[in-house]
Amino acid sequence: MKNVLFIVGSMRKQSFNRQLAKVAEGMISNRCNVKYLDFSDIPMMNQDIETSVPTSVARVRKEVVEAYALWIFTPEYNFSYPGVLKNLLDWLSRPMDMSDFQNPSAALGKKVAICGAGGKNRTQSCRAKLTELLDFMKMELMHEPQTGIALGLEAWTKGEFILSDEQRAELQSQAEAFCSFIGA
Repeated sequence: MKNVLFIVGSMRKQSFNRQLAKVAEGMISNRCNVKYLDFSDIPMMNQDIETSVPTSVARVRKEVVEAYALWIFTPEYNFSYPGVLKNLLDWLSRPMDMSDFQNPSAALGKKVAICGAGGKNRTQSCRAKLTELLDFMKMELMHEPQTGIALGLEAWTKGEFILSDEQRAELQSQAEAFCSFIGA
């Protein structure tokens, strides 16, 4: 089975996107080994510390390198992706060996899918900008399908994450396409 690393673009323990990832995990767990990336301890990208790679960054890069593919689940913050996710991607985009800028990054050529749960916009702006960034990073992005979930009122008022049958079918379609994309 292929090793897939899930990246949740929210640090909140019960984030809607973490809950969405759990649903997707159930959809592919019979075909893939799923692991969640914990990147809560990586520092802000800073060229002053980049050459002496922090231990937490080295660990995260190693996990990305060891994964066959990535699946990013992200909310939309102000029509874009969250700063914590951008910070992670900045670290992953840099050469693994800073003494050689021709050296590949941990993310180079990595297969990746994206989806997200958020407001009425269904994370459309976030996914578009993230698509642009991942393409720039030379990752192998599964452009379609991408799942965008518009959360209902109960999510925002009660903290309840409930997928409609249509939303679940959309995510299932992406899960099937993802497994085909990575040959699982």
